[in-house]
Amino acid sequence: MRVAVVVVTYNSAAVLPGLLESLPEGLDGVEWGLYVADNASADDSVAIARGLVPGCHIEQTGRNAGYAAAFNAALRVAEPYDAVLLLNPDVRLKPGSVATLLARLGDGVGIAVPRILGEDGHVAYSLRREPTVRRALGEAVLGQRAGRFPALGETVLDREAYFRDGATDWATGAVMLMSRECLQACGPWEERFFLYSEETEFALRARDRGFVTELVAAAEVVHIGGESRVSPALWSLLTVNRVRLYRMRHSRPASAFYWSAVFLREASRAMLGHQRSRQAVAALLRPARLPFPPA
Repeated sequence: MRVAVVVVTYNSAAVLPGLLESLPEGLDGVEWGLYVADNASADDSVAIARGLVPGCHIEQTGRNAGYAAAFNAALRVAEPYDAVLLLNPDVRLKPGSVATLLARLGDGVGIAVPRILGEDGHVAYSLRREPTVRRALGEAVLGQRAGRFPALGETVLDREAYFRDGATDWATGAVMLMSRECLQACGPWEERFFLYSEETEFALRARDRGFVTELVAAAEVVHIGGESRVSPALWSLLTVNRVRLYRMRHSRPASAFYWSAVFLREASRAMLGHQRSRQAVAALLRPARLPFPPA
């Protein structure tokens, strides 16, 4: 089984060495090749990749093309593979984690994801339920606590769910192992999402075509991450893309209800003084003014 490892970089020099140094042990027992899709980094990301993984393939997009577009560019030049492992630069693989994921692909499982730990060693709540109007309303009223109730929140907050294997609607895209069959059946990732929701769209599209996303609890990784939680601009993009994704899959009336629920959540928090929610409200009203290429 050959795995094409794809890492999308954009000014990632500060975090990239830790990932690359974790690859040999994380991919122990697996035949693999590294493909770095670089979105015109102005730092030493490319030089670091070449220095730490000699022989890796660097695919230059020539611009800040976004996450999905860079992933697609790398996939187009990848040598024949049985599966593709997509990694954020701020991920650190634990020994043997990829072989454990790889063993789960097949028999309907098209996407395998690991248990993700934060830097503090605590489990990161990375499993998600399909977006619905009810869940958007639940999160508007209850906030993150809504995830305790499957009908009312997207985030799976049952800690025990992260210690047993099981299917999920989708999972955060920091680490995703996708089978060749799944990728061929589903086609390229959706490039209209510059960042955020592209992994959601792909997982739901894969499910539509009969491929399950499954958590493999025995596979562990560490994810530093978290930028969207502190950057108002990125939070705004995340919020708008949630609505865009819902609109792609549902009718106009349903999408209007979903937009209203998301707007209610952000507006209520903006009234409490949350800067990122203030910016998200403005973005929901005028998404074309986001400081990112428009969808």
